[in-house]
Amino acid sequence: MPLEWIDTHAHLDDERFQGDLPTVLARAAEAGLTRIVVVATTALDSPPCVELARTHAILRATVGIQPNHVAEATPTAWDEVVALANRPEVVALGETGLDRYWDHTPFPQQEDYFARHLELARKLQLAVVIHCREAEADTVRMLRADFEQHGPVRAVMHSFTGDLATAQACVEMGLYISFAGMLTYKNAQALRDVAARMPLERLLVETDCPYLAPVPHRGKRNEPAHVVHTAGVLAETLGVPLSVIAEHTTRNARALFGL
Repeated sequence: MPLEWIDTHAHLDDERFQGDLPTVLARAAEAGLTRIVVVATTALDSPPCVELARTHAILRATVGIQPNHVAEATPTAWDEVVALANRPEVVALGETGLDRYWDHTPFPQQEDYFARHLELARKLQLAVVIHCREAEADTVRMLRADFEQHGPVRAVMHSFTGDLATAQACVEMGLYISFAGMLTYKNAQALRDVAARMPLERLLVETDCPYLAPVPHRGKRNEPAHVVHTAGVLAETLGVPLSVIAEHTTRNARALFGL
């Protein structure tokens, strides 16, 4: 019986998939994927993500505004996201979060929108997809404030690259930790060391395609079928059979996103 996988973070609305999306989805199914979560980054690409999920049975969608795009959001953008959030195809809000690497959006504005996503997710009982780049302390601070007020946070730290303390803090607050193709890179031993300390009950895998293709596809367009390469390195890192990673990450994704 083939192993079952869920790619918890894919940008299939990207123009790089316009010419061959049905073929990409067929390869994903052949690789054992049963669900792919198509993740939005703006109010403009949220509707296309929902439409993709409506059109293709294997897909589910998120809606939201990524921190680097908050500054360019129109006055009605947040209301547009809220209006889409109740659609049956939508399983999470985001990606949202905080980013100090880029300087596209003033930090207080990023914090405002992150808080909005967290609040709406609780109201609608949806998951949250969190982007964090060079802002781990701030992200943990905001998550802890939410946790202390409301309890466990139903969310995932997507494409995780932080340190062990950040990962453990997030797990303690109820979040999942998702690893992408960087886990397979030769220079990512520190990240593998973090992954080795994560409980199986909190692990997810993703591609973040078309970005971050894992070895042996590094430098090429990434796609959902390639999630198995990241999963393979995760299995080696934790010293468990690949089937154990498949079982736990699939179960975890279903629990988080209600799949």
